[in-house]
Amino acid sequence: MSGPDIDYTAVFQAVPSPILVMTRGLVMADANEAYLKVSGRSREELIGRNVFEVFPDNPADPGASGTRNLRASLERVLATGLRDSMALQKYDVENPDRPGVFEERYWSPVNSPVIGPEGQVTLIVHRVEEVTALVRQLKSHHPWERPGQALTHEEQMAADLLTRAEELQELNQQLRAAHARERRVALTLQQAMLPTIPEALRTTAAVRYRPATGSLNVCGDWYDLHDLTPDLTAVAVGDVVGHGLEAAGVMGQLHAALSAAVRATRSPARALETLDQYAATIDGAMTTTAAQTLVDRTRLTVSYSSAGHPPPILVHPDGTAHALDAATDPPLGTLSEPPARPEAVAAYTPGSILTLYTDGLIERRGEDIDTGLRRLTDSLVRHRRLTPEQIADAVLADLGATGGNGRDDTALVVLRL
Repeated sequence: MSGPDIDYTAVFQAVPSPILVMTRGLVMADANEAYLKVSGRSREELIGRNVFEVFPDNPADPGASGTRNLRASLERVLATGLRDSMALQKYDVENPDRPGVFEERYWSPVNSPVIGPEGQVTLIVHRVEEVTALVRQLKSHHPWERPGQALTHEEQMAADLLTRAEELQELNQQLRAAHARERRVALTLQQAMLPTIPEALRTTAAVRYRPATGSLNVCGDWYDLHDLTPDLTAVAVGDVVGHGLEAAGVMGQLHAALSAAVRATRSPARALETLDQYAATIDGAMTTTAAQTLVDRTRLTVSYSSAGHPPPILVHPDGTAHALDAATDPPLGTLSEPPARPEAVAAYTPGSILTLYTDGLIERRGEDIDTGLRRLTDSLVRHRRLTPEQIADAVLADLGATGGNGRDDTALVVLRL
């Protein structure tokens, strides 16, 4: 039984909290009646204009930080796709009837993302509650403004709450700065550990790494690409659960171990079995996923094995494509006894494209992963006649992984066979 039709425009206008909707460029796209009332502006004065053009800082206040703090919050929402609750803000607003005269105002803002079908932030919902009257009341009741009179219990609690909010804002700024420093160090470490394309493969291969936009979910993905012999090429990708420096360190150990194991065994399955035993000795390696392939240009085959990782995609010159998913077992370290991992072989036609990737490329919130897999396959088929470098760029663009809005790392390897 379907529910009643809902007029969401009317609902938006009826919401009692002031709400402003902004585009990614911070241009005001809509505002409800409560926002128009509290801001003292008409719809015509707001819609289509940049928020900071209409609401600048008070030029008479050298310590004004409202625009800086709000811009930083909005940019965090765009970068992370997460809601950002701001501490109490002093943000003076120009009196619409007296140009150049700014009124002291205090606000409690929350900025929330609207996520589009590709997982990117398309709009920002800016909700504010004005608390100017409360702040003025607290200021008027400070002991130094009422000599000899103590605050009531209620006033003391309110004053403490205001003080805690200011302290929390400062602490949040310090934490964000610390996270940003850790992220830079982790990315630098990871970039140093990821290999460059060997000289012999530079015309037939392309690699890409796109870090997650926020501090979380960064530096756990890796790729590897090297020739064992002139006719035997090993290609692998992996994904460590975790983030930051810890994930980068685990990634470096597992990446090196798998590279050595496949050189020694010349078998994707045996290499992953060796990695499984090694992962059991490393904190943070549990549930890591990895896919290892071995391209034999003499036999025109790709042998492969996967430890819980999304399947490599093989696209033939005629446009037929299939996922290499016949040899998949659980992720590393998830079983008490490491399994004898399966291995399968697929034949290819010269000129085919082999693509390995991590789940950050195909996963979308609220979407079945098979949908992302089909999207990737369609893109590879469509662009199969391009060079590997061009294919890599086209795939990232088609799957929305070029704009720096991902919530997870993305690693990608494209190899012309």
